[in-house]
Amino acid sequence: MMEMNSVASNKNKNKHKRYLETSAEVLFFILTLASILAVALICGFIFVNGIPAIYKIGVKEFLFGTEWMPTATPPRFGIFPMILGSIYVTAGAIVIGVPIGVLTAIYMAGFSSKRYYKTLKTALNLMAGIPSIVYGFFALMVIVPFFKKLFGGSGFSMLTAMVVLVIMILPTIIGLSEAAIRAVPKSYYEGALAMGVTHEYAMGLVVVPAAKSGILSAVILGVGRAIGETMAVVMIAGNQPNIPTSLFKGARTMTSNIIMEMAYAAGLHREALLGTGAILFIFILIINILFNAVNRRALK
Repeated sequence: MMEMNSVASNKNKNKHKRYLETSAEVLFFILTLASILAVALICGFIFVNGIPAIYKIGVKEFLFGTEWMPTATPPRFGIFPMILGSIYVTAGAIVIGVPIGVLTAIYMAGFSSKRYYKTLKTALNLMAGIPSIVYGFFALMVIVPFFKKLFGGSGFSMLTAMVVLVIMILPTIIGLSEAAIRAVPKSYYEGALAMGVTHEYAMGLVVVPAAKSGILSAVILGVGRAIGETMAVVMIAGNQPNIPTSLFKGARTMTSNIIMEMAYAAGLHREALLGTGAILFIFILIINILFNAVNRRALK
């Protein structure tokens, strides 16, 4: 009798367990579909409202026009200066930020003592949680006056924006790169040491290359953060809708252009701003496709 009760109890437990697993699968599936639907709706809204405006203005005039004058007669909507501004500011931030971020991640994963590691990790977690408006205010009060004194001019420039974006993307690049390095099996490192190489050689030429996929993913997210940043860049980049000619002069990015004028834009002006958002989305999509292609090629 006891055995029969035990068997029945186990069956009930297994049935309950299967029910919970099925319910969890259904819930996760619904949440996944909701996320995909939300992204699809956002993309659809941007493209449905933005692409027609690009054709109204003219693809060549919109993408390669050098004048943005919504109030002129006739109005002119050329976003080429903003495209260049976004590319220059993002590229500068990545060129400076990626080496610093990856090298810091290598230090934290393989060379830092526990005492220093805790301090660095706490600082990075704090930096990751700071709102972008706070970074912008810090740059406005500290970096802009410093660059004004050091280089002359107003201090509001592409260089200032690059420096702030470097600070903002470092927590992402460092955190994900460190996690990728630590995820490499210890046998890689131990095998290298067994062959007689030094700790530095094992880390730099064995462990880090094995983590290149995760490091590249960190770089992709850093690029996305940099090219999509708005508030901090609006506050310090100068916001001049002209073709950038110097690191020490102001520039306007595509995100800045949207946020500065969307509040009062109407008609074709508003549609042109949505078209700018569509171009920005396409830029981010192209960057992700290129990085993923490089990543797949590197893994072969």
